[in-house]
Amino acid sequence: MPNRLADETSPYLLQHKDNPVQWYPWGEEALARARALERPLLASIGYSACHWCHVMERECFEDPQIAAQMNASFVCVKVDREERPDVDAVCMEACQALTGQGGWPLNVFLTPEQQPFFAGTYFPPEPRQGMPSWPMVLEAVAGAWRDRREQVLAQGARLAEALAAGLRTTVSARTSVPASIVADAVTALERTFDARAGGWGGAPKFPPASTLEFLLAAGERSMALQTLRAMAAGGIYDQLGGGFARYAVDASWTVPHFEKMLYDNALLARAYLHGFQVSGEPRLREVCCETLDWALRELGGPEGGFCSSLDADSEGVEGKFYVWRLEELRDALGSGELLDAAVAYYGASERGNFEGVANVLTARGAAPPDDVRAEIRARLATVRARRVPPGRDDKRLTAWNALMLAALADAGAALGSERYLQAARACADFMLRSLRDGEGRLLRTWKDGRGRLAAYLEDHAFLLQGLLALYEATFETRWYDEAVAVGESMLARFADPDHGGFFTTAAGEPHLVARRKDLEDAPIPSGNSAAALGLLRLARLSGGSRYERAAADTLALQWPYAARHPSAFGHLLQALDFQLAPVREVAIAGACADGAGLLASAVRSTFHPHAVLAGGSAADGVPLLAGRGPVDGRAAAYVCERFTCQAPVTSTDALLAALG
Repeated sequence: MPNRLADETSPYLLQHKDNPVQWYPWGEEALARARALERPLLASIGYSACHWCHVMERECFEDPQIAAQMNASFVCVKVDREERPDVDAVCMEACQALTGQGGWPLNVFLTPEQQPFFAGTYFPPEPRQGMPSWPMVLEAVAGAWRDRREQVLAQGARLAEALAAGLRTTVSARTSVPASIVADAVTALERTFDARAGGWGGAPKFPPASTLEFLLAAGERSMALQTLRAMAAGGIYDQLGGGFARYAVDASWTVPHFEKMLYDNALLARAYLHGFQVSGEPRLREVCCETLDWALRELGGPEGGFCSSLDADSEGVEGKFYVWRLEELRDALGSGELLDAAVAYYGASERGNFEGVANVLTARGAAPPDDVRAEIRARLATVRARRVPPGRDDKRLTAWNALMLAALADAGAALGSERYLQAARACADFMLRSLRDGEGRLLRTWKDGRGRLAAYLEDHAFLLQGLLALYEATFETRWYDEAVAVGESMLARFADPDHGGFFTTAAGEPHLVARRKDLEDAPIPSGNSAAALGLLRLARLSGGSRYERAAADTLALQWPYAARHPSAFGHLLQALDFQLAPVREVAIAGACADGAGLLASAVRSTFHPHAVLAGGSAADGVPLLAGRGPVDGRAAAYVCERFTCQAPVTSTDALLAALG
């Protein structure tokens, strides 16, 4: 029987289309076959940039004997976790419940009724370092299904019930949000902060973009700025090309796991922008711009969307594109002052810091003069460009594109960059044009001119925030109108009217075990926290109490999680902070020629996390502008709270003073 992956659009699935394993994509065909044959499903889950996913494919899935063993006993299903976060989330929860750990590649065995009963991550082709081999696992699971099926079914049913019960804890009785939660969260983060290297936790260490944004919004500068500086100086940041790797394998941000994800870089670019706004540090602005420029250069598509990621591997070797031996630096820079400056700045040595003799470049040494640094970077970048680049996952995901949309819109407005604003417009246009089905509903993924798969909560929630950011950056009413439409669709199709909050999947879409609600803001904001913050901002622009009630119900359900684990709920804390703060609604009435542009620039160029911004005329249809016009022929700014406004002002100084 042929492999069923050749017609898929996911680059991860297409990487496996020539395996001798009889892979199916997740869907009714595979589920029906499992039921008809009374065989377990083997769901193998990963993503295109995953190093160990590639290793297991080479070692196991390309081996004809191992593939024959898989085909004989299981209905084998390949899942791209980025396209199907719903399947991945339930299977990961099952793996963690069964083994106490998780990760990718993720291999989960399910009954034909889709109940998980055994799970693990990477398995080698032969026993190694205390791990059983993949053939041993296959034999044991097949034997259990053959000889002890009733026990297996009972275990699957128990696990499914336990997972469903865990999901039901998200709909417990609501309680009011304590006024102290923001201050308490800051205090808790101070207790666990890594005062030496910045960030939270040990190795591996992930960039905490949402937590940093919360701290900046809450007025805490020290921890946030130290972490931003430390990451920018570490090897997790690409010192030559810009952009961040997914995480550092150590606690000091030195050696990265080299894959680069669109979502990390969108979130971090925005965090660096806001860090620059509160500190004025040029390096933070530089990192923001270099990160956005990297994304436009390396991930941007001609249609306006952004690809998902760059692989960790080049030519089958992790990090080969990025690391340098000392003799390679010498060949590129010569043996004189440029080499000496580069070695001092980047910390390169004969010993290296990666796998013996290779150097991951950092920026912790004495910085050379700007012109010398530019020359070093230009020469090294030229040499690196001749290397075989990492593979690129070129599917476009709505949620991740929406995060980049927001970053570009914010940066374009704050830095006065029309190039970033044009890229933001093109990205929004692409999603609204190409990532919709025939009935106008959002789709999850697009590749090679084809959009497919129903969108999830996070797709809607991130797009709502991105469209609002683009409206506030441009005052182009189209983006506000589209944001309202996305918000309405999200409320109609994902909201839980009985208990509050939002489900991950839309009403009527299939789901495993139970209809779940995603909560944790790691590695990206959860759909629920993003929905809450987006609806709160929409409520302030529109005066729509429905939006505020839905957001408040979501936060009332979730705030105890943020109180217990603040480092894992940074975006939720941003939403709670916005809910509790005295939010300023700024309406700028009048034309640019009459001073509206200067007033808007004054707001956009400074950091105001507790403000929303509208501009134009009452005829634009944005409720915050209703009844507000110029004063004595000059553009005027109205600073309001819950649609009750102070006297209008016409100067930037007076406007900034009113904002506080």
